[in-house]
Amino acid sequence: MVRILFTLFFVHFYCLSWGQELLARVEISAPQVQNANSRTIDFLKKVVSDYLNNRSWTDHKVKPEERIDCSFNIVISSFDGVSQYKATVQVNSARPVYGTNYNSPVLSFKDKYFNFTYTEGEQLEFNENQDMGTLSSLLAFYAQIIIGMDMDTFKSMGGTSVFGRARNIVNYSQSTQSEGWRAMDATDNRYWLVNNLLDRKYFPYREFSYTYHREGLDLMAEKEIEAKKKMAELLVKLKDVDRSNTGNVLTNALFTAKSNEFVGLFSKMPGNESVKVFNLLADLDPTNVSKYEKLKN
Repeated sequence: MVRILFTLFFVHFYCLSWGQELLARVEISAPQVQNANSRTIDFLKKVVSDYLNNRSWTDHKVKPEERIDCSFNIVISSFDGVSQYKATVQVNSARPVYGTNYNSPVLSFKDKYFNFTYTEGEQLEFNENQDMGTLSSLLAFYAQIIIGMDMDTFKSMGGTSVFGRARNIVNYSQSTQSEGWRAMDATDNRYWLVNNLLDRKYFPYREFSYTYHREGLDLMAEKEIEAKKKMAELLVKLKDVDRSNTGNVLTNALFTAKSNEFVGLFSKMPGNESVKVFNLLADLDPTNVSKYEKLKN
């Protein structure tokens, strides 16, 4: 009886101490594909959701409430009726801000080359060191990117080892015919995303992510004015990045994720501080300058 109770306690403790890192919401649609019926889409959605949510992607201890809020919005543009899919995916993730009920966006990345082969009933496996098949590799890659970027917000350069796993997936996937894994395929694909994250030229973005979240947003509930000032000052450091580099995808990923947050955060600051932030953001992120106009009001 004692042994049974000990076993039950151990299993319970193990489940509390180790868990899946992702809390992923998956949406799949095929608005212009006539031969992709709802049953096929629903089955694929369950397979993708189970694969992302029902496994541990790292050896880190994760409590249920610490799972990373993320989403995968897959839009299928072509299906051969058997196993070949052409699609895009919008991958988003966010992390909670201490002392609030607000989730701050961390990643917003659109993959235009999310093409894969999947036969109904096929089991998706994970092995970071060998070819797992296109769909498994794609999902595993983004799982590692999401986890690594989340870790960067809690510890300076905390996601480096996880990004290394993502690069392993890129390296072995380059021998496949699937698009998006090679430098020459495009300048805005998975190859460039993980290489940016591991390239010293872009470390200011990762350093910004840690300080902005841990020494800025996480202090907002207690020291709002000081925290906002700290975050505004951090933006200056992003000017150190050469944003004209070929294959630079982190600039767009950062500002796509954060532009709306920046507007809400830096509006109505004392004196002309909001205007100063506008001028800086207009220089750093001209694509979203129309959003930042609100900072001048």
